Amino acid sequence: MTYLTLLLALGAFWLGACPFSLWIGLFCMGKDIRNYGDGNPGSANVFRAGGQALAWLSVLLDTAKGIPFVLLAHSFFALPEASVMAIMLCAIMGSVFSPFLHFKGGKSVAVTFGTLLGLLPEGELLLLFIVFICIGALLMSNHAWVVMSGPIGSLVYLLVTGAMFWKLLLMLCILVLLGIKHHSSLKSSPGPGMQPVIWIQARKSKA
Repeated sequence: MTYLTLLLALGAFWLGACPFSLWIGLFCMGKDIRNYGDGNPGSANVFRAGGQALAWLSVLLDTAKGIPFVLLAHSFFALPEASVMAIMLCAIMGSVFSPFLHFKGGKSVAVTFGTLLGLLPEGELLLLFIVFICIGALLMSNHAWVVMSGPIGSLVYLLVTGAMFWKLLLMLCILVLLGIKHHSSLKSSPGPGMQPVIWIQARKSKA
């Protein structure tokens, strides 16, 4: 079982490390998407580079690369929770510290969703992550803080409800990894949420 976990973890890391958005930009659009927007090799900059259909494909691929090895470990081989958690984190770390990008990977939000999807049909962590990101989007305009609201809110909820230790540790590790990739943007204010923005737009339209 140790060898199987190691094999799946390595597979998860290298698949997670594949910068599909960057490759799509280079080979399908002839553009380096790191020259757009925030310079991140992620799907958002495929949108900014002008390829909507290709951007949705990159979102799909960046999400999907987090699924296979987690799904195998969780549903097919029924490995212990600690092994599944290690494989999930390896997939995310592959994206965060991609060897294909000199260990300077993307923001890794999509692959994180993918790893949580790999836990299905147990969808508690995925649901929590989505719910708290949606709440963050209503309350804040800073994208980095919206993203961080997912693991922060999930971790608080899991602590309050007395969840199993491995879930707490997993969400804490996700929080750290996403924090590493968003730390520069987190220095800025979370900003106003959706309601103030709507209110400002309404004021402008009346003026």
